[in-house]
Amino acid sequence: MIAIEDVHVAFGDKPVLRGVSLQVPAGCVYALIGPGASGKSVLLKTLAGLIKPSRGSVTVAGEDVTAMNDAELAEIRKRIGMLFQNYALFDYMTVGENIAFPLRRLFDLSEEAIAARVAERLSRMALPGFEGRAVGGLSGGQKKRVGVARATIARAPILLYDEPTAGLDPVTSQKIYDLIREEQQNQGTTNVVISSDVGGLLTIADRVGMLHQGRLIFDGTVAEARASTIPEVHQFVHGLAEGPL
Repeated sequence: MIAIEDVHVAFGDKPVLRGVSLQVPAGCVYALIGPGASGKSVLLKTLAGLIKPSRGSVTVAGEDVTAMNDAELAEIRKRIGMLFQNYALFDYMTVGENIAFPLRRLFDLSEEAIAARVAERLSRMALPGFEGRAVGGLSGGQKKRVGVARATIARAPILLYDEPTAGLDPVTSQKIYDLIREEQQNQGTTNVVISSDVGGLLTIADRVGMLHQGRLIFDGTVAEARASTIPEVHQFVHGLAEGPL
């Protein structure tokens, strides 16, 4: 389980997160939604220990990430996989080298074991035999699938996805969502997923949280989100243009 308590993050004198508290149950897909600049990506990076809050705590599997030193953070990150919004793939590496990167950085595995894990992930992502391909020659959907493969290759129990379908067509987007849900069902992972494609994301989510101006204004089930009478939630979930957010 992930527990966030009264988390505040500011960059200079600009507050980004303003006292966010929520819990993500183990083994679920948690959809984190909200308009642009509401603090979603910052919260995700805070969960991964990449940003330290000015106040509050983040507990992952019973351990307070915000109180960890660099060595302790390195250990906890073995249990967290993350897909960044802009792919964060290395252009100078092949597809296989990109996917293998977390294994080489975090674990002491033989090259044979790494190659087998990479091949398994590529097969799972419907990209068999792509190990030697150049990243620059991939389509947007293929890059996203390579990113999902890299995020999941370490078999981390916690997976964080930042806009996994950004820029993709609806069919490819749904394939990415289906991959995320299947990974969760097969491995029992706990997932936090940010996406502007709320309609697609809610097809795989168990729970929903909505950030608005750095505050959590909703936390509940998908059915509760759809039925919410909170104006901002109702407008965002149903895609209504009823005024500025």
